[in-house]
Amino acid sequence: MKALHPLVKRMRLPVCVAPMFLVSGPDLVLAACRAGVMGAFPTTNCRTLEELEQWMERITKGCAEAECSGIRTGPWAANLITHSTNSRLADDLALVARFKPPVVITALGSPAAVIDVVHGYGGLVIADVVNLGLARKAVAAGADGLACISAGAGGHTGFLSPFAFVSALREFFDGLLIIGGGIADGYAVAGAIAAGADLVYMGTRFIPSVESLAHDDYKAMVVASDLNDLIVSAAVTGTPASWLKPSLERAGFDMASADGTSTPRNYDANDNRPKRWKNIWAAGQGLGSSKSIDFVGSVVDQLEADYRQAIQRILPTVS
Repeated sequence: MKALHPLVKRMRLPVCVAPMFLVSGPDLVLAACRAGVMGAFPTTNCRTLEELEQWMERITKGCAEAECSGIRTGPWAANLITHSTNSRLADDLALVARFKPPVVITALGSPAAVIDVVHGYGGLVIADVVNLGLARKAVAAGADGLACISAGAGGHTGFLSPFAFVSALREFFDGLLIIGGGIADGYAVAGAIAAGADLVYMGTRFIPSVESLAHDDYKAMVVASDLNDLIVSAAVTGTPASWLKPSLERAGFDMASADGTSTPRNYDANDNRPKRWKNIWAAGQGLGSSKSIDFVGSVVDQLEADYRQAIQRILPTVS
């Protein structure tokens, strides 16, 4: 049996509140950490380096204060886009070196650019991957773990079954595995852990949380929508992503082109031009699990109750 990863040992529940564009900010990260799970945010949610510095300082101080008051906090993570179009990567990485997030998650590019810096202060590097080829390259580059973006994930999504993906990865990788894609309750968390994951990514369930940055209309749309309201398209960012159809329609998006046409990729954090897709909102196949707008702590309480019930459900089958 694989030993529990040290990162997971300090957590109440093996859940990472996924870093989400337009959604994850310091309030959501701190609420997740205080609830005993991992909180994460993409650095591109900060329009300037000054704002990113403020966010990181607030998160590090908030976690330290919580620990001093006796709260066993979960770890926090910064998500860096390592795609070649992101001209702010070096500056973001300099702030990472200063504030030392325990985990750095890389996306849309090789983790190689951040390995030395993060390992230099003792942090872990987790690489987002959507297939076995990218996973092998990330492992070869020195990543400590893999975030397996699978079918059903919101935002930039994957196409492999999470169960098939984690099984294939365990054939050659014994490091930290995070699996994401349609996981929205404690029962699914238990299933992912049983299949070989160490942690799960959970995003959509936390979009309508009180602490998220999501616009009130975004939160309301997630609560009101179900699986029929999703579409996967590369037409918005150039990479296949899972979007809320009502938000595309409301923004006047051409739904006919959304099925197949892709746009040039651009993930430059320094690009301040108006973005048509700022009010086009992502969600994954966890859609339908949120019935109301709740505090993060309440969501995690429910996840833990479901997780424990799932374990109790499994135990009689092996006795």
